[in-house]
Amino acid sequence: MHIIWNQYPEIKEELLEIIKLMDENAKCKDKVIEQSIKDLIHANGKMIRPAFTVLAAHFGEYEPEKVRALASVVELFHMATLVHDDVIDDANLRRGVPTIQAKYGKEYAVYIGDYLFCICFKILASTASLQSIQVDSLSMSRICLGEVEQLNSRFNTEVSVKNYLKRIAGKTAELFSLSLYIGAAESGCSDKLTKSFWRIGHHIGMAFQIIDDILDYTGCEKSVGKDHAKDIQEGVFNLPLIYALEKQPKDLLALLEKHPYSDTDLKEIVQLVDTYGGIDRARRLAHQYTQKAYKHINKLPDNEYKMILLEVAHKLLDRAY
Repeated sequence: MHIIWNQYPEIKEELLEIIKLMDENAKCKDKVIEQSIKDLIHANGKMIRPAFTVLAAHFGEYEPEKVRALASVVELFHMATLVHDDVIDDANLRRGVPTIQAKYGKEYAVYIGDYLFCICFKILASTASLQSIQVDSLSMSRICLGEVEQLNSRFNTEVSVKNYLKRIAGKTAELFSLSLYIGAAESGCSDKLTKSFWRIGHHIGMAFQIIDDILDYTGCEKSVGKDHAKDIQEGVFNLPLIYALEKQPKDLLALLEKHPYSDTDLKEIVQLVDTYGGIDRARRLAHQYTQKAYKHINKLPDNEYKMILLEVAHKLLDRAY
C-alpha cells in the first residue's frame, strides 16, 4: 500500500479490502493472465481513483461491500487502459517497473487488458444500478475516444490547446470524475452533490494530467517512472510544447520534423520549449484547474472525508513540476 494512505487508517483499510476483492476477481484458468493482473494490483500504485469512490460514498449512506465493488471497477478499468496504452506506446516501464507487454509480449498484454475490461463489467452487472452502469459505459467510451484522439494527433505540430484539453478531459479527467460520481450516486447523494463531485473530479484530473505532461519536460526518470521526454519521442505533443509552438518558432519546428529524435534532439526540444515559455504557461493553467478543484471541494458538506479529499488533492496537485 502506498504511503500516502498511512495517515488515513480508515481509508487505508478500505483500500486493502478493495485489493483483496480485485485479487479474488483476477482468478483465471490462464495463470499468466491471472499472475499478470495480480502483479498490476500489487504494483504499489496510489489507488487514488478507488479512494475517491470511497471518500465520495461517505457523503451518503455508506454500504461497504457495494462501495468496495464499485471502487474495484474504477481501478481495474484504469489498469486495463494502462496495459493497452503501454502496447500502443511500446513502453518498457510503468511506475518504474517493467510493463506487461515488456514481460510477456504484446499479444498477452492485449488479452490481459481485454480480460480486465470483462472483470469490470462482471462486477458492475452484479453491483451497480442501471443508471450508474449507463454512466460508466458512457465514461468508458469517452476515455477510449480520448486515447484515439491522442493517437491521431501524433507528430501534429498544428494541434491546438483546445484539442489538447478535449483529449485529456477524455483520457484522464473522465475517470477521476467517474470515481467520485459513482461513489456519491450509489450512496444516495442528491443530484446536486453528485454533480459537484463530477466537477471536482474533472478539475483534479485536468490539473493532474497537465502536471504529468509538464514532468515529461522537467522530471527525471526515477521520479516520474518513465523515460524522460518519452511523450515527445512518441510524437505526443502535450501542453508545454503546444504553447511553445503558438509562437511558430522556426528552430523548434525544424527539430520536430526530424523524428525519430536523437537524445540530442530531445534535449534541444525541451530547452526550446522552456525558452519559448511553454512550461511556465502550462504551470499556470495547471494552477487554475487546481484552484477550481479546491474551490468546489470547500463547498462540500463539512465532515472528516471532505478534509481528507482536500488533503489528498493537495498531495496530488501541489507537487514539484
